Amino acid sequence: MTDDDGVRASTLWARLRFQIVGPLLAAPPESGELRVQLEELAARTWRHPTTGESVRFGLSTLERWYYIARNEPRDPVKALERRVRKGAGTQPSICAELAQAIELSHRQHPRWSYQLHYDNLRVVVERDASLGELPSYTTVSRFMKSRGLVKQKRRRRRGSEPEPVARERRLYEVSHVNAMWHFDFHECSRSVVTREAKWIKPWLLGILDDRSRLACHVQWYFVENAENLVHGFSQGIQKRGVPRSTLSDNGAAMTAEETQQGFESLGITHWTTLPATPEQNGKQECFWGQVEGRLIAMLEGVKELTLERLNQATQAWVELEYNRKRHSEIGESPYECFLREPNVGRPSPSSEELRRAFRIETRRKQRRSDGTISVAGRRFELPSRYRTLAHPTIRYARWDLSQLDLVDPVTGNVLCALYPVDKRRNAEGRRTALEPVVTTYELRPPAPSGVAPLLEKLMADYAATGLPPAYLPTTASNDTDEENDDE
Repeated sequence: MTDDDGVRASTLWARLRFQIVGPLLAAPPESGELRVQLEELAARTWRHPTTGESVRFGLSTLERWYYIARNEPRDPVKALERRVRKGAGTQPSICAELAQAIELSHRQHPRWSYQLHYDNLRVVVERDASLGELPSYTTVSRFMKSRGLVKQKRRRRRGSEPEPVARERRLYEVSHVNAMWHFDFHECSRSVVTREAKWIKPWLLGILDDRSRLACHVQWYFVENAENLVHGFSQGIQKRGVPRSTLSDNGAAMTAEETQQGFESLGITHWTTLPATPEQNGKQECFWGQVEGRLIAMLEGVKELTLERLNQATQAWVELEYNRKRHSEIGESPYECFLREPNVGRPSPSSEELRRAFRIETRRKQRRSDGTISVAGRRFELPSRYRTLAHPTIRYARWDLSQLDLVDPVTGNVLCALYPVDKRRNAEGRRTALEPVVTTYELRPPAPSGVAPLLEKLMADYAATGLPPAYLPTTASNDTDEENDDE
């Protein structure tokens, strides 16, 4: 048992006892005066160490405390603590057989409450007399808690996936800067007003470096999706460099195809936390506490908070306080650690390369009639020189269909950009001649080749049989000509 300050009750009692008899040790009484001074102390009122009420102690009690403290030259306060009973930590009322029955019940039903375990144990004890007498509910629940037989929470399972095996939890930290980044979204506790006069709770994208705890980039958005994730993550790369790996949960934005292919094209290993284990990303959860406890708390006086103003305040707080303030885990500020520790990051690509990286790569079937492909219900036109590609490979982001990339499926190089079909411009009736398909021979008009080789062979074989032609020629045309001549 402890008080609000975390001091054990036995220590509080020892301090009180020494406070009472300590003056007698500092000024030992003369012969025959000890009893008189003890009677004076017994007549006084003292404050109870745990309840704070007034209390008195008997003469014999004070005498016993005095001799205990006097006979202990090293640590008299420790000697005045209450003795720990011999059976502390044990429960003799629960025999070994009953303990096995309790552990078996918990192993078979880990989600039962203590009361349900106790009610079922009562039936088991009534059936088996060798288990002895069932102690009280308080004793049984205390025994289960001391053995770690606590109620397990039901974990959410997706579909028919089996429940993950319980494993020990350990703290971890990588040894180099930019070796691993944590990123996640956090829903703000406050709402911001939009231009449409609506109140919406924004989402904060936070990207932290595991080694230095540096906030690589932090920005608020109206929604949590892959577009905003790519937008913020690209800014983090341009500020701090390309990391070697990342860690996030299994959210839809984190597992989107654009995000995954972007990490692969940039050479970033993406790790995800195990199902229903948010403690794996504990550094990120700790950062959310500081955001709500300090940043959002300092904006309580702002009544009509907008997303723009919230982002301005967040950038100032992150860059001038969080990143420059001493971190208790690393013993220095995140900025100092980020600059001092060895860095395994790589230089940031250009903005255009980052934009092209976070895209989906897929194949589409080209329509030969007009040389177009369909993407997300919209038509895109291919240059005529690529009209021979039956299934062109393209890259695009689902949130930006203004431009697609036609890529070489073998090398992955970008061949050209594809744009949506402009039907209004096509309605003007302007057409250009198709460019000829590139071949290995010179293009010339075909010369008359006569009868095809196969038909010529069939005619020769038929003539070689000696049979007459299997048809009767008509003479109607000749008769008509003679009649015309007579007239």
